[in-house]
Amino acid sequence: MPELPEVETVRRGLERVTPGHRLEGGQVLLARTVAYPTVEAEFWTGLSGATLSAWHRRGKYLLGQLTHADGGPGGYLGVHLRMTGQLLWLDPQTPVQPHCRVRLWLSDNHELRYVDQRTFGRLWWVPPGAAPETIMTGLQALGPEPFDDDFSVAYLGQRLGRSRRPIKNALLDQRLVAGIGNIYADEALFISGVRPLTRCDRISPKQLGQLHSAIRDVLTTSIEAGGTTFSDYRDIYGINGNYGGVAWVYDREGLPCKVCATPIVRLKLAGRSAHYCPRCQR
Repeated sequence: MPELPEVETVRRGLERVTPGHRLEGGQVLLARTVAYPTVEAEFWTGLSGATLSAWHRRGKYLLGQLTHADGGPGGYLGVHLRMTGQLLWLDPQTPVQPHCRVRLWLSDNHELRYVDQRTFGRLWWVPPGAAPETIMTGLQALGPEPFDDDFSVAYLGQRLGRSRRPIKNALLDQRLVAGIGNIYADEALFISGVRPLTRCDRISPKQLGQLHSAIRDVLTTSIEAGGTTFSDYRDIYGINGNYGGVAWVYDREGLPCKVCATPIVRLKLAGRSAHYCPRCQR
């Protein structure tokens, strides 16, 4: 599933190419991909004629800000890529991919195409005057962004100090911090020297500080690398992310640790994999 660095990479790509382009219609190839409005005609009525003016990210959600021709607000185009979603910036004449779900036709002969093999991703039109979280209800449950001031060492200690669950499970909880998933939880735990199974209430203040810094550092590094591609993720031009080539532990089961050469171990936690070095992480 695309995590914060991948979604941020897509946002930055969209921010470079789409502002000023007018939405001129499109085609829904899989009805359930559009979560709101549930009537397809209303979805296109809301979008058609509006201009994309900016893109925002909240956790793993994308929000395309819309402006009407008279300069008034046009609401938002919301997107969640889920497990295998891709937003591709294409020439409309490009052959339609087998898993294309929605086509958005823009001015000046451009197309934004939503492709999704597993079909879990969703698109929304948020009407003007409506708060995005009232339509895209998943936004209501998100914790602070990792780079915001609200996500502090003190906040992390307060939220984790009385929890008995494994720290890896806590980091995957979007209510704790928005945007972190399996890849970067593993990576941040390795950098901070904490094992995935460590109970939250047993993490020392020093480790909390190291974990806080590691989360920000690994996300920054991955954004600079264009995210991670292990299977389906692509940027808006269909290009793979490069972070996977420098990953410390994720998807490296049995391979030597890059620090101490101990084989990387993989285990299951609440149905998700966790990778760690038994020597470097205590």
